[in-house]
This record gives sequence, structure tokens and C-alpha cells, in this order.
Amino acid sequence: ADLGADVVKVEVPGRGDDTRAWGPPFLKGADGQDEIGTSAYYLAANRNKRSIAVDFASSDGAALLRELALKADIVIENFKVGGLKKYGLDWESLKVLKPSLVYCSVTGFGQTGPYASRGGYDFVAQGMGGFMAITGEEGGQPLRAGVAMADVTTGLYATISILAALRHAERTGEGQQIDISLLDTQIACLANQAMNWLVGGVDPGRLGNRHPTVVPYKTFDVADGTIIIAIGNDGQFRAFCTLMGVPSLAQDERFVTASARLINRDAIEAEVQRLVANEPGLPLIDRLAAAGVPAGPVNKVSEVFADPFITARNVVHDFVRADGAQIPSVAFPGKLSATPATMRRPPPRVGEDEQCILADWLGS
Repeated sequence: ADLGADVVKVEVPGRGDDTRAWGPPFLKGADGQDEIGTSAYYLAANRNKRSIAVDFASSDGAALLRELALKADIVIENFKVGGLKKYGLDWESLKVLKPSLVYCSVTGFGQTGPYASRGGYDFVAQGMGGFMAITGEEGGQPLRAGVAMADVTTGLYATISILAALRHAERTGEGQQIDISLLDTQIACLANQAMNWLVGGVDPGRLGNRHPTVVPYKTFDVADGTIIIAIGNDGQFRAFCTLMGVPSLAQDERFVTASARLINRDAIEAEVQRLVANEPGLPLIDRLAAAGVPAGPVNKVSEVFADPFITARNVVHDFVRADGAQIPSVAFPGKLSATPATMRRPPPRVGEDEQCILADWLGS
């Protein structure tokens, strides 16, 4: 939707999308009161869409959605496997009517495999996909990420897959079904940690803020808090040592290469901690950045949105709804030079666009 598509969100009449109720916090309406049913969670994912409320358990509702599907280039659904078949809204039914259709099915565990019949949530996928086993303090309990990473990354992989399938359909007239699951995606997002197991037989564990193979690359305590120092190569390590007044440290055989620093992780991390312990954090970060050494603060969310980066990069867009309610939104991160993302519509109320959608899509 951010990139220009007319996205029609099909909702349950009355209550709509489940996430509408996932608050507080809720949007403050024009009267300053909480607008129950318009949660911050819902607002995070629904700008630029239009909403239609349809009871597709009824024959008329299902028929209407089939009409809309045949006008669409893309259909996205996240029902349990086989859940739409009885309404004639599944891939097999629709592809007969529109062979060029791109049909994306998002599930917890895929259309096939031993868990296909199960419902899935992000939390379960993070646990089953190994993500929690490598997240948390060393020796501590497994932790989920602070946001729904399996949900978010599955959405991103789904979008990539949809765009590739759409390009194929435009070239050949042939549509296809995309079968993407939370668990498949979470496993893919293990990235180098998956390869540590597949290549080296290393079953990764929790390392807190340490990196499994890059050292020193973690949080360090400074005079007024905690900062991140992320030294990714030997040149950056030499620059750090020079900046901190200990150039000879970069020539120590225990630390001179990335592999040596990994083997001697405890020793070099202790040395870096000693060097920075009495330094004020923000001035040190500025000096490190000027020397080409990646470093940064550990911001609270409130501090993120107070950073000058937010204004300089137009990160926040404020919608003003027709009734005067103000709705902030975090903008699309990609800056496209020819076809930039647009912020056209605030997240819709349940079914508010029904008449316009029917007129635009069906001429009725």
C-alpha cells in the first residue's frame, strides 16, 4: 500500500481485525478520549489500506469476495490450511477463474508438512525456529524479541515473493500460489547462526549482547551508562586502539586478527571495557564515529524519537483524520528516487470504504 497499491482489507463486520482491540494504548479521538477499537497495534500496520466488512460465511458475502478477487492482481490470506475452500476463495478455486492471479497464503507452519493443520503465532515460531535459544543473557532464560519478528519478517518475505510472482504474471500471464509460513521464515532468519550449525556443527547458545564470531562487538559500560562498540574488522580495531592511546594493543598477537580476537574474546573484551570505563558515552561515540569505528547509544524508544535523525529523514508522518483526530505513523524506510512511498490514508475504521471500493472495483 505504501508503494501505491490499492489494498482492500477484508474484515469481520462489527469488530473487524482482532488487533483493533489489542490495547491500551488506544488512539485519542478528536474529543481527547480513548477510541476503543483503534489500538496503537492496529495503527502500526494499516495505513494506506481501505476497509470492507464482509461476512463471507454467507453465500452473498463469499460471492462478493470472489468478484473482488477476480478484479485483483493479488490475493493475500492468512487462514488455516483449507479454511477458505468451502467459500470458493482458496487458490484452487480462484486460479480456474483467473489464471494470472498471484495468491499468497500466510500460515504458521505452511500448506504441507507435519504441522500444517496447526494455527501459529509469532511467539511460537520464535521458540520453534531457534530464535529464542540464541536470544538472552548467557546462562539465562530464552527470550523472545521485543517485537513480533517472525510476523514482521514473514510479511517482508511475503512481499518480496509477491513482487517476484507479480513480475512473472505480467510477463507470462501465469499466476501462482505463494506458500509462506512463520516457521519457515524464522528459520531463514537464523542466518549465520543456522550456518554455524550446518557447516560447523556448532549449536549456538545465548551470548547476551556478544556476537558469536565478531569481537569486540557488544555493549560496554561507560561513565554515564552503556554504549555499543561494534568493531567488525582489523582496520577498525587498529583505529580503536589508536584513538584510545594504545596502538600497541593492535599488534598484540592475541588480538591482531579477527580469529585471534575471537579465540581470546574474554581478554580483549576486558581490555576494551577498561579503556572506556571512565569515558562519558556520547562524546566517546562521536570520537569513535569520527575515527571510523562503529558505535552508538542504547536508546529507549522515547529517545529514538527525540533524535535529530527522525526529522532529517522524515521518519514520522502525522495524519489528520476527517474528524480532526491526529494519527502518527512511522514512514516506509526505503527512499525511492523515482517512485517514493506515499502516505495517502490513515488506517481505516471497520468497513468505512465499502461503497467506494464497490464503485471503484465493481462499478456498483
